[in-house]
Amino acid sequence: MHIAVLGGGSWGTALADMLARKGERVRLWVRNAEAAREISETGMNARYLPGHALCPALEARSDPAEVLHGTDCVVLAIPCQSMDGCLRDLRGFFPPAPRIVCASKGVELGTFRTMRQVVEDGLAGLTPRYAILSGPSFASEVAACRPTAVVLGCTDPDMADFAQHLFSTRHLRVYVNDDVTGVELGGAVKNIMAIASGIADGVGFGENARAGLITRGLSEMSRLGAALGARPETFMGLSGLGDLVLTCTGDQSRNRRVGLAIGGGKTLEETLANMRNVAEGVKTTQAVRELGLKLGIELPITEQVHAVLFTGKDPAGAVHELMNRPLRDE
Repeated sequence: MHIAVLGGGSWGTALADMLARKGERVRLWVRNAEAAREISETGMNARYLPGHALCPALEARSDPAEVLHGTDCVVLAIPCQSMDGCLRDLRGFFPPAPRIVCASKGVELGTFRTMRQVVEDGLAGLTPRYAILSGPSFASEVAACRPTAVVLGCTDPDMADFAQHLFSTRHLRVYVNDDVTGVELGGAVKNIMAIASGIADGVGFGENARAGLITRGLSEMSRLGAALGARPETFMGLSGLGDLVLTCTGDQSRNRRVGLAIGGGKTLEETLANMRNVAEGVKTTQAVRELGLKLGIELPITEQVHAVLFTGKDPAGAVHELMNRPLRDE
């Protein structure tokens, strides 16, 4: 099959490489022509997936017409806040009724749209068949063929079967869940909790505090999901608890690294200036906080992360404030 992967960051590159090694014909769309040429000539994406030799059959291109022509499936690995504009720019190159597997996580700032809603609006009239890929999966470990389990959120049984078999390998196990809203929210909100966990670690509050944040973060995630129609049990799965644990404890988590830097005394601007990859949790914190206020849902961890990131609140004070909230039942 011809697979188009849009987005040449670490995750898009890792997925494109994995699919190419399975024997699919894969074209990776990279917006910058020089970056695409470098990937093609060197067989590496040195900026986003350093040290990993890519499958020789993988093609990197900057021309969207060339990448999307005749595609059987489009994998979206574009940062959440850029997704809408990118889809609207490229929609003329998409086939009718395209199979879409979204590998991006987040909630759109200002509109509160999930990735499914962004795709449906951006490709309106093309009737896309949609699935979302989420779960605990660092790109470098997937590229290195280390055992990984993820979940595919999809309500279309035929599309779910297609995508599950497309992405499953000896090293990547793919489960299916028809609660798309739950899968998407789990993958988005866990990034906020990873920033919170990093802040606590950066301040030096220890492992007890981290475990507490993870547990209460799961509760916060589930509460928001229930208000938006997701099933509570979804958040106990791979896109909820699984991804939450990984991103709150793993040193490769870019959102945790944001928290670590800020907990260690750096400003948000300084932190982001030193990062190559997008830390989706920063803008997702803004979006989810506003969404919680709109819905009247209490999201205390999100509120404190927002205060630290955007109002200059002292990180230690934010964690202490969480610890001294009114007592209640679990």
